[in-house]
Amino acid sequence: MSQGFNELPPLNALKVFEAVTRHLNFRLAAEELGVTQGAVAQQIRGLEASLGLKLFDRLPRTLALTGAGAGYAVSIRQAFELIDEATRTLRPEPNRLTLSVTPTFASRWMLPRLPGFTAAWPDIDLRVLASERLVQFHHEGVDLAVRYGRPPFGAGLDATLLFSQTVLAVVSPALLAELGNPADSDNCLRYALLHDGHHLWPAFLAFNFPQVSLHHQHHLRFNQTALALEAAISGQGIALTSPHFVQNDLASGRLVPAFPQQMTMDAGWYLVWPRRPREQAPVMAVRDWLLAQVSS
Repeated sequence: MSQGFNELPPLNALKVFEAVTRHLNFRLAAEELGVTQGAVAQQIRGLEASLGLKLFDRLPRTLALTGAGAGYAVSIRQAFELIDEATRTLRPEPNRLTLSVTPTFASRWMLPRLPGFTAAWPDIDLRVLASERLVQFHHEGVDLAVRYGRPPFGAGLDATLLFSQTVLAVVSPALLAELGNPADSDNCLRYALLHDGHHLWPAFLAFNFPQVSLHHQHHLRFNQTALALEAAISGQGIALTSPHFVQNDLASGRLVPAFPQQMTMDAGWYLVWPRRPREQAPVMAVRDWLLAQVSS
């Protein structure tokens, strides 16, 4: 007869250990777990004492896993994922799905299409989580994400291209009429350049003015493309964006192209999901619906 698991360390200590391995910082792990930094440090010391092994090297500003700690972290994380999966099997929520997207993707592309999703999939309770931060799928309950870049996006993740990235410069028609065609280098210097977190203006100017080195003086900087686009709509300058994010603005005349050329990037917007999704059918339904929106 099985004697149980008498050699297991305390499960709470293992939970704390798993959190610390992701953050490599006692304070951040404590914030995630809702306990004090001292309590986290105490749990780790107790775990190391019970195992008779050093799991972390304490560095001046961070932590580093020892060889033993790194191998243990992989096994403990897999064990917690198995427990999580088993628990969800007992309490399945097949109609709930969390989609992580960037704030700009959410406001400029996703929100206008949500009524169509609700009509097509009324039984799926969709939660849209807008964040620039890369998510931990299993630990944060995220089922599907949209991210900009190039695959691979991480171990155990699948990805498919939603749309390739091309860069379009847009401006309000009123500002264009006032300052003239920015494709002329002298006129371009009269405009404010509206920057976002992608920092593409130097490459875009070099692309459009290969024979001229422009020393532009007028800049406004934002941390999100959506904010730069709102500034462009209000006539504050020229913004760079994916054409997919300004379809309605171009159709309504709120924005017009500032340059005839679009710059092609070697990256794109991808759908990313765990290779072993918690709920296969809803994830595939949302993925296929998003892909259909691009081709429609």
